[in-house]
Amino acid sequence: MKFLLDANVEYRLASFLTSLNHDVKTIVRDYPHALPDHTVLALAVQEKRVLLTNDRDFGELIFRQHHPHCGVILFRLKNTNEIAVKFRWLKTILTTHQNSLHEYIVITPRGIRVRKITTQSAA
Repeated sequence: MKFLLDANVEYRLASFLTSLNHDVKTIVRDYPHALPDHTVLALAVQEKRVLLTNDRDFGELIFRQHHPHCGVILFRLKNTNEIAVKFRWLKTILTTHQNSLHEYIVITPRGIRVRKITTQSAA
């Protein structure tokens, strides 16, 4: 699977995904500094990558403005900086939701929610 990590996502998640043999790029390392969200989303689509982010603004782009995408995983884990928690959630998604990675997935302290896209995605 191919992933793109937004600038606000911990870089250690890239190493974690790479250790699981996924193809990973990060905004921080692989692209120019301070790209706007719509450009980040367009890069993910162009390269057919699932976007990992902590930024709810991508929901606005996808659900209200109908931007295409190849899947988004949004971390909504307030008050936790424990990378191990994100590792566990990500591993769970990769094993139990692998057929939903093209959707908009939200990870909260209470669980995983998959928001299906009613418009055509780029996946």
